[in-house]
Amino acid sequence: MNTQATESAELAGHSSGRRRNDRIISASAAMQEVVDQASEIARGDGLIVLSGPSGSGRQHVGRAIHQWSARAGGPLLELQLAGSNDAAHSRELFGDVGTAGALSRAQGGTLLLENADQLGGTLLARVMDALRAAATPPRLIATVGPGAETPLTSIGATEIRVAALADRTEDILPLAAHFLAEFASDLGVDPVGFSADARRWLVEEPWTGNVRELRERIRQAIRLSGQGAISAEALMLSTEGDEVPSFKEAKRAFETRYVEGLLRRCSGNISRAARMAKKDRKDFYDVIRRTGVDPAQFRG
Repeated sequence: MNTQATESAELAGHSSGRRRNDRIISASAAMQEVVDQASEIARGDGLIVLSGPSGSGRQHVGRAIHQWSARAGGPLLELQLAGSNDAAHSRELFGDVGTAGALSRAQGGTLLLENADQLGGTLLARVMDALRAAATPPRLIATVGPGAETPLTSIGATEIRVAALADRTEDILPLAAHFLAEFASDLGVDPVGFSADARRWLVEEPWTGNVRELRERIRQAIRLSGQGAISAEALMLSTEGDEVPSFKEAKRAFETRYVEGLLRRCSGNISRAARMAKKDRKDFYDVIRRTGVDPAQFRG
C-alpha cells in the first residue's frame, strides 16, 4: 500500500452520505450523535433547528438531511437571513410582483434558512401559516448560533447541536484527509498526504473558523504544494518556537511557495503557469525573479 493510501486508511473515520458532497465525517462521538439524529429525523417532515457556531457544518448537515430524505428529488433552497431586515426577508420568502419567493420555489423540497434567529416573530408566524396552507410545502430547516433563541423550538422544532471543531478534535484529521482528496481530484493532482508536523499541528490549531477554515486552508495548501506532501508551513499553521515573520517576509514566503507549486504543476512552463495565475507572462516572470525560484528544476 502506498503512503497516500496508508494515510487515507488511517484518517478515514466514518462518513455518512450517498455522495461526496453530502457526506458527514464523524470520527468523534459528538459528530456521530449528530449523524444518528440527522438520519433519524430525515425520515420525517418536522421542523429542524441546527444550532452551532458559524463554520461548524450546520448547513452541511441540513443538506445531508435533505439528500437522505424522501424529498431528495425535490429542490433544496438555501436562504441567508443575516444582515437583512424583515422587509427584505419578506420579499425573499414570499416574493414580489412577478417574482416567486423562496417558499414557493422550494415546494416539495427543503428550505434551509441560515441564521434563522434573525427572523422576526411576526414574519415567522406568516411563514408557518404559508407552510400550513401550501399543497406541497417545503420542509423547513433552520440554522442558528449557539444558545440563540428562536420561536421555532417553542413550536415543536427538533434541535440538533453541532459542536465547534475545537470541541471534536477527533474529526480534524479525517476532515483534512477528506478535503485533501476532494481538492486533489478537482485539481487533477496526486498529493502524498500530510507531513508529520502538519498532522501534529492540524490537531493543535484552535480553528476559530471551524470546519470552513480548515477546508479553505487545505484548498490553499494543495495549490501551493502540488504533488508534494502538505507541510505545516503550506497550511499556515503555527509551530512550537516559531518567530512571527514580518509582513514582507511572510509575503515573500507565500510568493515562493505559490510560484514553486505552479511551476511544479506546469513542469516548469512559465507561460502555462502565468495563465493559471491569471497574470501577464512578463509580470509573472518578475515574480519568479523576485523569489529566486529556478523554473529549470521543475522541467522533466
